[in-house]
Amino acid sequence: MRDFLIKHKWRILFMLVLCGVILASFQYALTPDRNLRILQPDEFDPSLVDDSMLFIKKYHKVAPWELINQNGDTITHSDYEGKIYVADFFFTTCPTICPVMTKNMATIQEEFKNDPEVLLLSHSVTPEIDNVEILRQYADKKGVVDDKWNLVTGDRQQIYDLARKSYLAAKKKENGDDYGLIHTENFLLVDKEGRLRERSYDGTNTEDVEALIQDIYVLKESYQED
Repeated sequence: MRDFLIKHKWRILFMLVLCGVILASFQYALTPDRNLRILQPDEFDPSLVDDSMLFIKKYHKVAPWELINQNGDTITHSDYEGKIYVADFFFTTCPTICPVMTKNMATIQEEFKNDPEVLLLSHSVTPEIDNVEILRQYADKKGVVDDKWNLVTGDRQQIYDLARKSYLAAKKKENGDDYGLIHTENFLLVDKEGRLRERSYDGTNTEDVEALIQDIYVLKESYQED
């Protein structure tokens, strides 16, 4: 037996390699391409969705918007058209989840720092406090790259509507505060058409953030296939 193996070792090795290639080819052929779901308002926790949006089951997109970023520049939905981006809601004086969320957004920024196809967008839910000067200081402290990540402030009602009618990522305060929000830890993945994709990601959870990064790559790949 030993003599046989020595005599035919190259033939045996070739057959093992060939079998491995064949098995890998079968596995690749039988593994379907992963497609990220397009989300609709009726798939979200109702507490995060404005009553007017609760029963929408198709065609949901982020509404047009116009806000001010950390440099005092006017940023609109047009700046994000044709881009994949991650959106969230925060405020600069938040002592609990926001620092973790911002750190994890910075991780995404680092991953895609040289990729102009991917952007980030963070909305302040306390726009009367988070003016341009405050946002600039926060951006500098947290390592925000201006052409990659916008921290935005502006009209409270518009931010409220974006949070609860577009991104579906905040709860309404029940204390009578007009357009008052309780933001969540959710990160939202938005495609080039302004649609929410796959799921809400926990911006305080390292595993969820890693899953989001991988889903960004999946989404990028889907556009290359079109």
